[in-house]
Amino acid sequence: MSEIANIHSFETFGSVDGPGVRFIVFLQGCRMRCKYCHNPDSWKMQADLQMDAEKILEKALRYKSYWGKDGGITVSGGEPLLQIDFLIDFFKLCKKNGVHTTIDTCGAPFTREEPFFSKFNELLEYTDLIMLDIKHIDKAEHLELTKVENNNILDMAQYLSSVNKDIWIRHVLVPTITDKDEYLVELNKFIKTLNNVKKVEVLPYHSFGMHKWELLGLNYELKDIETPSDERIANANNILEVNTYRDFK
Repeated sequence: MSEIANIHSFETFGSVDGPGVRFIVFLQGCRMRCKYCHNPDSWKMQADLQMDAEKILEKALRYKSYWGKDGGITVSGGEPLLQIDFLIDFFKLCKKNGVHTTIDTCGAPFTREEPFFSKFNELLEYTDLIMLDIKHIDKAEHLELTKVENNNILDMAQYLSSVNKDIWIRHVLVPTITDKDEYLVELNKFIKTLNNVKKVEVLPYHSFGMHKWELLGLNYELKDIETPSDERIANANNILEVNTYRDFK
């Protein structure tokens, strides 16, 4: 029997979570508490829906004809690395079936300590691409924004560079928090130390998830923050040299 996953939800025709058209598995559970999280209902570790790797792959392969040459399966969250045993099992099955595999992660569970580190290296053998969401480059600001530190997240990016595993960097642009030139410059400096970055994406902040916070009785601190202007988005794209990363595969 294959590993069981705690599932938050599925998306059958994802177009923004990796190359091409993708089947997306959103796993349940996250230890970050990002102030702008649009799925706070994914924080708790237990889920009403549980499925094993074989059943999920069977469900995903129904849509394979739509993926084309670039598409495949993305596992997101929540935080997928919290269910690393499932990921290893699932991606092994995916590769046996010729499926392109992507992980969308914030990197918070990463550690070079055992047993995680050995499992992570095994997982990399079956992973084609990692989408790494760097929430904030400044350590103190990252802690304020997410309630966790970013030392190990940046270390994960550096480790992936050392083993030459392809990554996309994602960064949410939040006015007054991450949308400051000095932070964007520092983030760009860090990204340029990595040799494995295939794409950089600036994701404009939005408050679409606010109603979920309210339904859960949580205080949404960013209710007065507006979506960044086109000018500030263009500025971030320019500082982060987004258009210099052209190998999207």
